[in-house]
Amino acid sequence: QVQLVESGGGLVQTGGSLRLSCAASGNRFSINAMAWYRQAPGKQRELVAAITNSGSTSDDHTAYLDAVKDRFTISRDNAKNMVYLQMNSLKPEDTAVYYCNAEIAPPYSDYDLYWGQGTQVTVSS
Repeated sequence: QVQLVESGGGLVQTGGSLRLSCAASGNRFSINAMAWYRQAPGKQRELVAAITNSGSTSDDHTAYLDAVKDRFTISRDNAKNMVYLQMNSLKPEDTAVYYCNAEIAPPYSDYDLYWGQGTQVTVSS
C-alpha cells in the first residue's frame, strides 16, 4: 500500500518561512511527477507547485502558481522518495491546508494519483 505523509506545517508570522516535507512509503513503487496543492477555507483546492521526474535533478522541470513565484521552491529527493516545499516570505493569504500529490505506480500497476492527508499552514498578520 503506497502512502504519502506530509509534515512541516504550523503557525508562522507574516514574512516567516516554513519547509514542508512529503514522504512516499510502500514497496517497489515508481514515482513520476510530484506536486503541492493547497485549499483555504471556502475555496477550491489549487495547484501551488509541481516538479517532474527526469531522473536528474538538474533536468527536472518545475511550475508554480503565480502568487507564490519567487517565494516558494519545490524540490525532490528521489533516493528518499520525498518532495519538499520551501516557503519564504509567507503571507496571511498563504494560510491553507497543504496537500502532497504524486503520480505513483505500485508494482504491476499503472500510474495513478495519490494524495497525502494534508498539513495545516497558518500565517498570522
